[in-house]
Amino acid sequence: MKNIINIIVKDVENGKRIDSFISKKEKMLSRTRIKNLILQKNLKLNNSIITNPSQKVVSGDKIDLIIPEPKKGSLKPYKFKIDIKYEDEDLLVLNKPANIIMHPGAGNYDNTIVNALVDHCGKSLSNIGGELRPGIVHRIDKDTSGLVVIAKNNYTHESLSNQFSKHSIERVYELLIWGKLRPQTGRIETLITRSSKNRQLMEVGVAKGKKAITNYKTLELFENNKMPTLSLVECKLETGRTHQIRVHMSYKGNCILGDKKYKKKFKKFKNIDQNLEKLILNLNRQFLHAKMLGFIHPKTGKKLRFSSVLPNELMMILKTLKTLKNKQL
Repeated sequence: MKNIINIIVKDVENGKRIDSFISKKEKMLSRTRIKNLILQKNLKLNNSIITNPSQKVVSGDKIDLIIPEPKKGSLKPYKFKIDIKYEDEDLLVLNKPANIIMHPGAGNYDNTIVNALVDHCGKSLSNIGGELRPGIVHRIDKDTSGLVVIAKNNYTHESLSNQFSKHSIERVYELLIWGKLRPQTGRIETLITRSSKNRQLMEVGVAKGKKAITNYKTLELFENNKMPTLSLVECKLETGRTHQIRVHMSYKGNCILGDKKYKKKFKKFKNIDQNLEKLILNLNRQFLHAKMLGFIHPKTGKKLRFSSVLPNELMMILKTLKTLKNKQL
């Protein structure tokens, strides 16, 4: 059975955003939850469905917000061994491998991190993000590995979301890119928007998009006659836009090794070490790893910080590069 919230806008409430307006009226519903309900066509404004959370309300407006009953049994548990770095009654931090997506979507509804979480946690996951994204506060791409925090209840989810919104979450990534960055240490601040040519990709926007800030530094440069020029880079995120690091590296002209979407085509290099060439050609993911995650625990108020080493397939490439570099010294 559906629950319907009915609100009439008063004169003093004129001009407010509709998602913010409802969240102040309905304390049990977070603004994130309200926004998702609006996007999912559960809001009527003067008997017409609207899907814009930033719509301004006008005095006398009649608002009807539908809270649908959650569908039972829609997410199948997935027997997948999760690498858990930390867990308590409020949250867990997992070390995600590459080649698995975070939550169900077109083409894959069963073999995702969310399905594995349902198997591990049962119903003990937040539902703010909607039916198909229980517990998911933030995401990393399918072909990216590393640390992700999962919320087990809505209070924790809301608190962590606020930390992400305020850019107080510590997120550090390690990546290997083609060529060398100029300058080798710096800050990239742009807008990022959906690509006009390919809706599956993002791009740096000139006049539209969301602000994206990436701080980077080159950790090591690999450059000699046995290898193409590659750079090991560390990126600290101030914002968390879709594909942010991948877009920013591509924007600088230094695509991430193994990135199939924002790719630089691998060319044959003269005299390249055969073992290195084989490792690069067989890499079925991008060389991008979320190696550090830090945040304030919503309940205890303690600062938590977690780290993760590079997975084996990336470590093998890095070790090979270091060996070849040392031979030339």
